[in-house]
Amino acid sequence: MAPVKWGDHPDPVTEPKHRIRALHTDAMVTVYQAYSPEIGLAAAREGRFPAVWQRDRMTWIKPSFLWMMYRCGWGTKEGQERVLAVEITREGFEWALRHACLSHYERGLHPHRDAWKHQLKRAPARVQWDPERDLRLQPLPYRTLQLGLGGAAAHLYADEWIVSITDVTALARLVHAHVQGGELDAAQQLLPQERPYPVSDEDLAHLYR
Repeated sequence: MAPVKWGDHPDPVTEPKHRIRALHTDAMVTVYQAYSPEIGLAAAREGRFPAVWQRDRMTWIKPSFLWMMYRCGWGTKEGQERVLAVEITREGFEWALRHACLSHYERGLHPHRDAWKHQLKRAPARVQWDPERDLRLQPLPYRTLQLGLGGAAAHLYADEWIVSITDVTALARLVHAHVQGGELDAAQQLLPQERPYPVSDEDLAHLYR
């Protein structure tokens, strides 16, 4: 199994507009979520989500640490105070990608709007491509993946795909403190080394144009 590494963020000049970047090994990929202490602390302690976690709601997982920081405000937003790094199997992650639908209609990708609506209704997962963020949480010119899991995908995620759950709130706060202090090099060194994820163009062809 390849070691987990930490380090540089991609060069925005050379990055393609759509690419999955993630901290990953030969068997697992790390995604991020943020929850209230009630859910986050219990999930990290038990290695699985507690009963209060609602399996029948869409849950969004994010391979980008900095996009998660943008979404949760470095773990300061209400209901998102605990930041979790969730290791899941690559088999599960790739299953979700194959069965996902783009979250919005894209002319040229979908035959017509009704076809997209039908696909979206049936798909157990959906994808959004949002601007990646830098250390100051400003948008970058390339996109990062958000993967929404609902229905069967949410159940598989909770019951079969999760390998481990780690509370990384302290890391989020430390990186944020360095950023606030203008110590960007120190903050950069703490970031997960999110390398391009090896997935075929064929598996992603239905998710961007």
